[in-house]
Amino acid sequence: MKLTILGCHSATPRNNARPTSQLLEIRGHLFLIDCGEGTQVALRNVGAKFSRIKHIFISHLHGDHFFGLPGLISTFHLLGREVELHIYAPKGAKEAILLLLKLSGSWMPFPLIFHELESKESQLIFEDEKVSVRTIPLQHRVYTNGFLFEEKQGERKLNIDAVQQWEIDVCYYQNIKNGKDIVLDNGKIIPNDQLSFPPAREQSYAFCSDTMYLPEIVDIIKGTRVIYHESTFLQSNVELAEKTRHSTALQAAQIAEKAQAEALILGHYSSRYGNKNLFKEEAETIFENVLLSEDGKEFLFEN
Repeated sequence: MKLTILGCHSATPRNNARPTSQLLEIRGHLFLIDCGEGTQVALRNVGAKFSRIKHIFISHLHGDHFFGLPGLISTFHLLGREVELHIYAPKGAKEAILLLLKLSGSWMPFPLIFHELESKESQLIFEDEKVSVRTIPLQHRVYTNGFLFEEKQGERKLNIDAVQQWEIDVCYYQNIKNGKDIVLDNGKIIPNDQLSFPPAREQSYAFCSDTMYLPEIVDIIKGTRVIYHESTFLQSNVELAEKTRHSTALQAAQIAEKAQAEALILGHYSSRYGNKNLFKEEAETIFENVLLSEDGKEFLFEN
C-alpha cells in the first residue's frame, strides 16, 4: 500500500503549501482522495498516470477539499479520456460540476458517474474482489465523511518445496492457494497448511478529514493499520478547534490510540504554526508512531 500526499495544508493554497489531496495505491487501484486546488499539478509532479484514476472520493464541499475537481475533470477531457470516472461526494457535488460544465459549453466524452452521499451512518460505497471502501461519518461545519479503505484477504502462498516433495501436479496449485486440502492418488489427505503459507496481512487505511474530536468513529476504524487524521491546531488552541469544528494533534493521537492503529499520519495544518514538528511532538505524548504529512511525500506500508 502506497500513500502519496499531494497536499496537506488547510484553507488557502500557497506556493509551498497545497490544500488537501491524497493518492492511495492499494491492490491495483489508484484512488484519489479529496481534490483541493492544484491537485492536477501535484499529480504531475509525482508522475501519476491520470488514466489509472477511476474513483475519486470527496470528503466535503469546502473549497480546500473540492475546488480542484472541476479543473481535473476538464483536463481528463482534454487528454481524450474514454474510461468512466466515479465520484463519491456529498450531495450537491453533481449539481455544482454539471453546472460548470454546462456554463462552459463542455461535453464529457467519458461517463461521469456520481455517487452522492448524504447518510449520517457508515455506508459501504465501493467493493470489488480485492478492496472495500466505507464512509466514516464526521462532524464539521458542513456534511463530511472520512473513508475507510480495506484490503480483502488474498490468496495463500504456495510452499513450493512441500508441493514438489509430494509431487503434486501443477493443476492443483490454484486450489492450494484457495485454501483447499489435497487428496493424493493413494487417498492420503495433505492439509493445506502443509502446502501453503498464510496470505499477506491485509492493509487498511482510514482517511479522517476535517472534523471535531469525535471518539464515536473509533467503532468504525478499530484495528485499522494506518490512520490519517486532521490536526489543524495544537492543543494550546483547542478553543479554536472547538469553534471551527477541527481537531488538535493531541486529539488525533487519542483517536489513533483508542483505535489501536499501527501508525498515525497528521495533516491539514493551520498556517499559524511555523514548525510542523510541534504537531508530532504533541501527538507523541499519547501515541508512539506518528508521521507528518508533507506535500509530495510518499509513505509505503509493507504487508
